[in-house]
Amino acid sequence: MKYVLSAVAVSVLVACSPAQNETSQTAETQQVDQQQSESVQVKYPETRKGDTVDTYFDTEIKDPYRWLEDDRSAETEAWVKAQNDVTFSHLEKIPFRDKIEKRLTELWNYEKVSAPFKEGDYTYYYKNDGLQNQYVVYRKKEGSDQEEVFLDPNTFSEDGTTSLAQLTFSEDGKIAAYSISEGGSDWRKIIVIDAETKERLEDPLVDVKFSGISWKGNEGFYYSSYDKPEGSELSAKTDQHKLYYHELGTPQSDDELVFGGTDAQKHRYVGGYVTDDNQFLVISAANSTSGNKLFIKDLSKDDAPLLTVVDDYDSDVSVLDSENGKLYIQTNRQAPNGRVVVVDAADPQEGNWSDLIAETDNVLNPTTGAGYIFAEYMVDAVSQVKQFDYEGNEIRQIELPGVGSAGGFGGKDDAETLYYSFTNYSTPQTIYALNPDTGESTVYEESGADFDPNNYESKQVFYTSKDGTKVPMIITYKKGTELDGSNPTILYGYGGFNISLTPSFSIANAAWLEMGGVYAVANLRGGGEYGKAWHDAGTKMQKQNVFDDFIAAAEYLIDEDYTSKDKLAIRGGSNGGLLVGATMTQRPDLFAVALPAVGVLDMLRYHTFTAGAGWAYDYGTAEDNKEMFEYLLNYSPVHNVEEGVEYPATLVTTGDHDDRVVPAHSFKFAAELQDKAGGNAPQLIRIETNAGHGAGTPVSKTIEQYSDIFGFTLYHMGYQSLPNE
Repeated sequence: MKYVLSAVAVSVLVACSPAQNETSQTAETQQVDQQQSESVQVKYPETRKGDTVDTYFDTEIKDPYRWLEDDRSAETEAWVKAQNDVTFSHLEKIPFRDKIEKRLTELWNYEKVSAPFKEGDYTYYYKNDGLQNQYVVYRKKEGSDQEEVFLDPNTFSEDGTTSLAQLTFSEDGKIAAYSISEGGSDWRKIIVIDAETKERLEDPLVDVKFSGISWKGNEGFYYSSYDKPEGSELSAKTDQHKLYYHELGTPQSDDELVFGGTDAQKHRYVGGYVTDDNQFLVISAANSTSGNKLFIKDLSKDDAPLLTVVDDYDSDVSVLDSENGKLYIQTNRQAPNGRVVVVDAADPQEGNWSDLIAETDNVLNPTTGAGYIFAEYMVDAVSQVKQFDYEGNEIRQIELPGVGSAGGFGGKDDAETLYYSFTNYSTPQTIYALNPDTGESTVYEESGADFDPNNYESKQVFYTSKDGTKVPMIITYKKGTELDGSNPTILYGYGGFNISLTPSFSIANAAWLEMGGVYAVANLRGGGEYGKAWHDAGTKMQKQNVFDDFIAAAEYLIDEDYTSKDKLAIRGGSNGGLLVGATMTQRPDLFAVALPAVGVLDMLRYHTFTAGAGWAYDYGTAEDNKEMFEYLLNYSPVHNVEEGVEYPATLVTTGDHDDRVVPAHSFKFAAELQDKAGGNAPQLIRIETNAGHGAGTPVSKTIEQYSDIFGFTLYHMGYQSLPNE
């Protein structure tokens, strides 16, 4: 067991000139530092070491904390409680933590309303009055201004941890099916109600996971799930996904297995959805998060065969829409940046495709609404939107209100108005109403956030990574900030799974900016900002590129005097948690604070939990071959914590119900850090109970989490009061 003292540089606790250094500390400042260190002494809980050893290609790998993978054991439960006791005791000693929570609460407390959508005789929308844990679904009847509550997820559980995951309606809008998540789990229940009376029509469907709810007219809907695994449902492996059809009024045990029930149809991810004209069932089947097979079935014909559109995993492909027997398909097949093709549904194979919207130099993400296709392009990670008709003719470029991210534009074919949102890192989300015939936009719902974007600025830069690749990064801060190397800075990244980080407003980050912080987001390889090639450049044996990109971003921020290593924190979640874990173990000298959240941190075993094997396109697995095993071992955060190394002050965060990236990753990483780390910086883990991977987290818990994260970050950058005080 180790004892750790919080080390805070005296030079930042007192006013001193730039010429001063640690050797010029006065006796008074030394005493202040000693008093603070003693006040935050950390005594880690004892973590038992087991004797588990695995052998990979004749190499033995010790796994002393394998027992922490058992999420149902009393010993693991006791360890979680002991760790939380230590962590929260430490966080409670941070003198300004309550001030941060108070300001976050104030910033969060404004009404938030979604874009409306019409179903049957009603217009529905989501709304939060400010600090409600979950958004409430409201509606107004056609011709009336009377607002009524349709669904209030805040009533689903006493603590607000049961959330509304999805809401869909039958074709006529008279029946609604919605799914709920309990405690943040990916396992869902589907509840069917009469939309008029809100009464339940049948028993809930259970054990549903990674699923849409897609209606076939008014008779029933398609959904996906796995057989319940043996062992823990939160961590046991799931690898055969199945598509079912549920007919209203019948028990779930009678649901028709549509796809996935045979060895020939065995896939980790299977999804089914019905086209808007109700003519075609579209089935997507994949074994990883990148690349899928695609099939269609004509629902207008009895006993119609299942037709193959694409029969390999070499590309991502989906049906965007169907009209008059034609399929409009979105794909990156033979087009790394994406294109839209059209084909006769009776003969939908690739050889019959013709380009409707050809590939360009920018990544395409199209949606449909009001009889048009809206092509959203990413141009250096910011939005550009063009409107096309179904003949492929460009109608216009939509004039956006600024430089940032636009999303939405979807709707039914007969919609007279479409809606989209616009935001960037310093601009709260505003919803716009678009006239699709004229292209004119008007403000539909302006943000009520108590935050003035005019006081802040964002700057996009391009820095050079280790191998010479130019990588974009957007840096946001308060106008007038002096670039003298003294600014507290959070560097955020993800770098994986073809996911793009585009500019968006965050209430939590607004608080960080108000406090005088700099917020930087790097668009690393592995993401989707520049298409498939950019994604692939950060996968498998090229994963190190992602970490090199992140390290280069940190070095740029320091070299350009935005901050210094003593004022720099790195943060990321899920695959971004891996990013932080790998980067802090490779370059522990470069950061003051590390914040890995719900991270994939044991790269030798990630594929053995839940649906983790589906991430192999990005990571590869330790079972592939010796070369892949050695590559993973070389950067796996759990396996690269070294004895005596001074790591940054680290706050690992996870949820005990995370069944996507199981918390054992975070448990084992924290145990390694507490056992081996040298120096005085604390190595702590904050485990949210009754919480999952993040979706549906109650507002109250979110505010508490960010108060702890920002408080920990600033405190271990050396602050005794908030930077803006």
